[in-house]
Amino acid sequence: GSLARSLPAARAAPYGSMAAPGAAALVQYVVLRGDLARPPLSWPLGAVVAQGCHAALAAVHEYREHPDTAAYLEQGGAMRTVVLEAPDENSLLDLAKILRENNVDHWLWMENPEGISTSLALRPYPKNLVQQHLGHFKLLK
Repeated sequence: GSLARSLPAARAAPYGSMAAPGAAALVQYVVLRGDLARPPLSWPLGAVVAQGCHAALAAVHEYREHPDTAAYLEQGGAMRTVVLEAPDENSLLDLAKILRENNVDHWLWMENPEGISTSLALRPYPKNLVQQHLGHFKLLK
């Protein structure tokens, strides 16, 4: 079902936002390692989903002062999240490197005490500004 309540319209960000009024919708991209759910690792689905939640929340918290993050959160039930699949840890680490090189704000989640990278989330961005870095990843299935 859809939300029955009305949500306030997102306000134009007062400063430093890359999203101009009327620009592309804000999206938070979350990238999960698909191999975590498959043998030999065979993590339960809930554990894999939790990794993506950790990364998404950490990214929103880290970039909570950014106007695009505030505008995204103000959307309430209209928030858009895209969950993609990285085949393995190396592809996730490669993505993190590309994002760093291109100054794309993100959070790489490390599961401890194992010390392995499990997921990555961008702060909310206008889709057109970041999708070129994520185009080779498929939707998580």
